[in-house]
Amino acid sequence: MTLESILDIVGSVLIVIGAGFTLTAAIGLVRLPDVLNRMHAASKPQTLGFLLLCAGLATVLREPGATTMLILAAGMQLVTAPVATQMMGKAAYRTGQFRADIVVVDDRTPEDPPAADDEQPEDEPQTR
Repeated sequence: MTLESILDIVGSVLIVIGAGFTLTAAIGLVRLPDVLNRMHAASKPQTLGFLLLCAGLATVLREPGATTMLILAAGMQLVTAPVATQMMGKAAYRTGQFRADIVVVDDRTPEDPPAADDEQPEDEPQTR
């Protein structure tokens, strides 16, 4: 067995596993009950699936240009997915677009002060 055939097998396995994680994320988006659960499915398994797909493609293609682009795409995914998920969760929480009956732990209470980036009218003094 040559090194190229071993790399092809490893790359193919990574692609199949990555596609499985991505499929799991897609099923989670359809089946999960509220936005907080759906954003978890949209970020965690989808990101892992995408990274495995990129690793598998880089292993199979073995071209410097393609590998560079795949590394850049994976890096962008690692940077943007957590930020987007956090912002979606914050927006869903603040607008009440989630099912409170299935939230197990809610660390924020109505007595908590507004977050630092919450806008307050200018005629009302800020309380700190």
